[in-house]
Order: sequence, then C-alpha cells, then structure tokens
Amino acid sequence: MPLADALTPMLEFAAAVFGLLITPGPGVLSTAGVGSGFGFRAGTGYLAGLFIGSNLVALAVVSGLAAIVFGVPYLRGVLIFASAAYLIYLALKIALSGSKVAFIHSETAPGLANGVVLQLINPKAYAVSTFLFSGFPMWPESLMIETSVKFAVLNVIWIPIHCAWLYAGVTLRRLDLPHTTQRWINGAMALSMLLVVGLAALAQR
Repeated sequence: MPLADALTPMLEFAAAVFGLLITPGPGVLSTAGVGSGFGFRAGTGYLAGLFIGSNLVALAVVSGLAAIVFGVPYLRGVLIFASAAYLIYLALKIALSGSKVAFIHSETAPGLANGVVLQLINPKAYAVSTFLFSGFPMWPESLMIETSVKFAVLNVIWIPIHCAWLYAGVTLRRLDLPHTTQRWINGAMALSMLLVVGLAALAQR
C-alpha cells in the first residue's frame, strides 16, 4: 500500500491510541496515584516498568494473534467486538463512578518491577492491544510493516500521556476540586473512550 493511502488509517490509529491511553485504567490511575503519593522521582521508575510491561503485553498479543487473525477472515471482527464490549463496560463504570476522581494509592513507593507486573495482569492492557493491533488495517500486504508502525506510533504517544497523568497526580493532590467538577472529569473520560470505540468501528469500513 502506498504511504499516502496508509496515512488516513494511520491517523485514525493515532487518534484511537490517544483516546484509549488518556482514559483511566489501572495503569494511568496508578501512575497518578504514585505522583500524588510519592512525587516525580518514584513515578519515573514506576513509569519505566509500565512502559516495559505495556510492550510485553503488546508483543504477546501480536505474536499470539497475528497468524490466526490474518488466516481467518472473520476473526478480526470477533476480536474487535469482544475488545469493544470490554471498553464500553469500562467507560460506563467510569461514568457511573460518582463525584470522586479516585486514584490508586500504595503505602510504599512502587518501582519498576511493580509497573511491569501491573501491566501483565491489567485486563485493559490486553483489551487495548487486541483492539489496536487487530484493527485499523494499514498495510494488508505486509504485516511486519503494519505492526512496526503501530508499535512506533503507540510508544510515541504512550510516553507523554503517562507523564501527563503523573503530573496530574502531583497537581491534583494540591487542589480541592468541587464534586461537580470531578463528575465532569469522569464523564469526559468515559465519553472519550466511547468515541474511540466508534472511531475503530468506522476504521473497519
């Protein structure tokens, strides 16, 4: 596929990555919690662990699904549907969570190993990786090129978003936000996740 033809699905993929990563899950919530409870120094090591774990999950998904997905035409759609169902459930859970933006905290500062382990047992990480790598076709004639581009785009977006969540945790600790504002934050994050699911559905056309 010429680069120009792949540009649109690549941009759709980047938008989906941004929307899915910026919405709350165990990874970003715990990142904000580390920032809130222990500051940037502890957060840096923890983020490194999350980054490694995120890529390990993506590699596991890609290595286990690649041959099957591209060998069985209807299976990609099944995987997209299953992942979308979980993401919609998570969005509803966020929207109905009430008036508190609750971060995950720990009594001791988590480190690199904690970040890796969290991603390996994080269901959202598997759902997101399956959703992204089995959808948004860019180079149907070259799985290696498509997968490499997706890994590059995913990681380029992953780093600043998680750093932003770390900063948000440090900042929000000092603020006393009204309950109404916290409800709006939860609603906006849930809506963002639902919009990403819709974007991925359009990408399958």
